[in-house]
Order: sequence, then structure tokens, then C-alpha cells
Amino acid sequence: MDLQATFHWIYVAAMAIGALYFISLGTNPRGVPKYEYLVASFIPIWSGLAYMAMALGQGKVEVAGQITHYARYIDWIVTTPLLLLALSWTAMYYIAKDWTLIGSLMGTQAIVVVTGLVADLSTVDWMRYLWYACGVAAFSIVLWGIWLPLRAKTRGQGVELSKLYDKLVTYFTVLWISYPITWLIGPSGLGWVNQTIETLLFCVLPFFSKVGFSYLDLNGLRRLNASKARVIASAQKSFY
Repeated sequence: MDLQATFHWIYVAAMAIGALYFISLGTNPRGVPKYEYLVASFIPIWSGLAYMAMALGQGKVEVAGQITHYARYIDWIVTTPLLLLALSWTAMYYIAKDWTLIGSLMGTQAIVVVTGLVADLSTVDWMRYLWYACGVAAFSIVLWGIWLPLRAKTRGQGVELSKLYDKLVTYFTVLWISYPITWLIGPSGLGWVNQTIETLLFCVLPFFSKVGFSYLDLNGLRRLNASKARVIASAQKSFY
């Protein structure tokens, strides 16, 4: 078994563990809506299946002497909009959901993924970088959306929720910025790192951006609900 396949199998196992963990959390939701656990569980399941295809030698094609792992994009076109959905649900935890904003973020992220795939499949350098630039532009809009209008939604819902969102959006941003950087320095871009290193990076980054993010998100919301319950209980005790 080659090293890249080993990385992919480790990733599949990690996604399976993550999915089982979120499913187990969902059996005792502690006030967090069940759909939050459903999405958190579905993300690693879908991603694990896409990476299993790569571990088995599938989900890739050679274009102009270069391997394009299109299975990654099959993963990302589903999971990255869902991660934005989960972040949006947290931002609007106590208020009505702004589905126009949520849909705009998810749709723009889909453009990011599609342009990345087209860039990877391009055989002419200037076309490759043109599509890459289009993806970066769309990604910049996503970052603007989560840091400005979406973050503004958290204000007025309590200090604890605002702090949780700020922690999540910072974590989210650092990891997601690493994706286009990894693409650029890898074989698809400048070629500063080889296919094996790129494969490792595209296993480590998705693990933390998917399982790591959902872990922080769900447990943060569970602590938020527990804190709120303690405040209510204390107030009731004082009243009586």
C-alpha cells in the first residue's frame, strides 16, 4: 500500500470515529436541535466515503500528466456548504434564521468548489490560474459574509453566544484559508510540494475543519444551554 492510500485510509477511519461520536452526542442532545447533530454526523460520513474512493484508487483522473482527485471536490461540494449552514445556525441560535443570507453563503461556497475543480482540470496554465482566481474571489465573499453580516447576527443574543461564534469563525477562517494555499503550493499550482505532501495536507485540514469544527460547535452549544439552564434554575430558586 502506498503512502497516499495510507493517509486516505487513516482519514476514513477518523471520519468514521467522528460520525459515531456525533451520533452518540445526538442521543442526549441537551437542548441542541437534533438537526444540528444530523448535519454534524452526515458531514464525516459523506467525506469518509469520498476519501475511501481515493484510498481504493478511484475518484481521480490524469489531466496533462497531472493527477486530479475529483473525489475531493465531490466531498467539498456537499460538506463545505453544510459547514457554513452549521455556522449560520449557531450565529442565529436564538433568533429567526435568515435563509437568504444562509443560502447566499452556501451558494457562493458551491461556486468556490466548482471553480477549483475546473482549475484542476484545466490544461493551460493561464486558464488554470484564472479559474483559481475566480474561486479565491468567491471565497473572499464567503469570508466577508461570515465575518460581517453573519457575525452581526450574534450581537444582541448574549455575550456567551457572541464569544462562541467568534471562536468558531476564527477557527473556521484559519483552516479554510489553508485550502487555497495548499492548492497553490501543491502540484495543481506552483508545485512547491509533491503529491504525497499535498495528500497529507488535504487529509489533516479536512479532519480539523469538519470533525474539529463540529466538535467545538456542538459542545459549545451544549455548554451554552447548560449555562442558561443554571441561570434559570438559580433565578427560580431565588424567586421561591
